[in-house]
Amino acid sequence: MSKRLLVLMLAIAASIAGAGARAADPPARTATAIFAGGCFWCEEAVFDSVNGVVSVTSGYTGGTKENPTYEEVSAGGTGHAESVRVVFDPAKITYENLLDLFWRNVDPLTANAQFCDHGNQYRSAIFTTDDTQKRLAEDSKRTIERSGRFDQKIVTEIIPASKFWPAEEYHQKYHVKNPVRYNYYRYACGRDRRLEELWGPKKTS
Repeated sequence: MSKRLLVLMLAIAASIAGAGARAADPPARTATAIFAGGCFWCEEAVFDSVNGVVSVTSGYTGGTKENPTYEEVSAGGTGHAESVRVVFDPAKITYENLLDLFWRNVDPLTANAQFCDHGNQYRSAIFTTDDTQKRLAEDSKRTIERSGRFDQKIVTEIIPASKFWPAEEYHQKYHVKNPVRYNYYRYACGRDRRLEELWGPKKTS
């Protein structure tokens, strides 16, 4: 089941209540990373409880449409990808740590799709905010390419960040607000099965 269909069936009422809400810009004392890896509900869940991460915001970036809505982005044609903006404390977690988490939670071999969601709006991408992030992201990609793990080419984009548009309020922390719906979507989409095929069993601490 695609996330777009699940949202249309189960979250219309919530979207009406919270469509106008927008998350605040991150505080200046922290650093920001922006990633796209398919469903932003799932990407948000990856980073949300990580020590050193201050906040995670689901949203849209990489396209040209001003103030896009979920319906516009999920229908395609805006150029935007479902993304997450991760505000973090560099004294507690590094950008390299975040890159490692990102890679192990995406399918880097499939273009314009992630798991059951298809289209350019679900592409995987690293949106870099400066030259240092660009260098580190490219280094991390080369490390994976040289590891011999994959026979196929890594197609994840590494591109400069553009304006990030926070998604509607009902999408924020969806995995916390709606755990049953979130877990059903994640299971039905085959995300964890594919991630295990790509990266092996999930690390536990």
